[in-house]
Amino acid sequence: MTLPKNIRTNIVPILILITVAIGVIFYQFVEIPKYLHYDEVEFAKLALSLRNKGYIPYSPLATGHATLYFYTLLLSLNIFGISTFALRFPSALFGVVNVVLIYILMRQVFDKDKHQTFISFVTALIFISMRWYFNFARFSFEVTFLLMLELSSLICLFLYRKNKKILPLLFSGIFAGLAYNSYTAGRLFVALPLLLIFIDALKEKFFPLTRKKLQPVLYFLIPFIILILPISIYLSQNRDIRVYQLFMVMNDKMELTEKIAFVWQNIVKTFAMFNFKGDPNGVHNFPNKPALNPILGILSVFGLCLSLWKWKKLANSLFIIYFFISLLPTLLVYPWENPHMLRTFTALPAIVYFIGVTIQFLIDRLGKKINKNFIFTAIMLLIVASMIYELRTYFLYQKPVLEESFRKQQSLEFHLGQEGVRL
Repeated sequence: MTLPKNIRTNIVPILILITVAIGVIFYQFVEIPKYLHYDEVEFAKLALSLRNKGYIPYSPLATGHATLYFYTLLLSLNIFGISTFALRFPSALFGVVNVVLIYILMRQVFDKDKHQTFISFVTALIFISMRWYFNFARFSFEVTFLLMLELSSLICLFLYRKNKKILPLLFSGIFAGLAYNSYTAGRLFVALPLLLIFIDALKEKFFPLTRKKLQPVLYFLIPFIILILPISIYLSQNRDIRVYQLFMVMNDKMELTEKIAFVWQNIVKTFAMFNFKGDPNGVHNFPNKPALNPILGILSVFGLCLSLWKWKKLANSLFIIYFFISLLPTLLVYPWENPHMLRTFTALPAIVYFIGVTIQFLIDRLGKKINKNFIFTAIMLLIVASMIYELRTYFLYQKPVLEESFRKQQSLEFHLGQEGVRL
């Protein structure tokens, strides 16, 4: 039996990407970081507290979290036993899945480009080799799970726009609803798919309203609302501990001018994080090192400028908005919390897209004067250099920093026993 052409076109790049992702994420998986972080032990406690109970949408444990991700941790701990591997495996698995999702999303975004496969493959390769990305995939934090949900929602939305079938739209709403039930930043994501749906509606003269025009919004919102109801009801009756602790907008004792000054400090720190002075937290980063290496920094800035210049192009405006939605939570916390590479993690797809825009520009412009095979080779060499730089930084220099930051040296079972958790 012969595989369809589109499957044959994608299967080799996807297999390569999965292989690279598994290698990067699972190499010395329980050795780097060698020890456990305080938060990881707290996350295990939260997960185990959910055993043998009905569905609980939110837990005040571990400074307060929506519980969806912690049910995946509980499942892993039940399957593999109480161990560091079991605690970190879900994050790593979602980390591998996201690489495939980025490739699929970029193919949809660059679908009208004749070099679609090359650009999509290169951007996904950049994505998995970014130290910012694979660092968080190697321990038990929630952000790879959130990103998987957001990417899935966007992919389904693009599928709907392509074939106008209802099922992808329903799934887009489902994944957006699940993202709302994940890390706090995921509650803002819904604005992005809703905006895309409304843009499509405006193209067809949204007013006067008819049932047919409202259908896409309803098909997206119905599953979304159903999925967010439990946590919304809970939070309407109880405070979200993290939000009230972290977000200065909740502080009614601060003057408006002071809040504005803090937001400005956050803007400066956050944008400097990408290319100048990064996150000082040794768990998130090699302290103070820029989030992007010089190669990726230049490519992403150029791509962002191109996207802003041609902002009327739908994909450009979409990822510009996605970029700023991802940065918004960190702009509203107290400035001593910033820069913060964990809270801005979902900016990565937009950054990768901007790099893809630059690569597309280079191929289109230079391809008129230079042999394209030479351009492809030069781009691949540049990406390989970036990969070596990132991997060398992490496994050679960031490794000892992680040993200093992850201080729980005994086994997970020991620490949970010390905390009085029934195993």
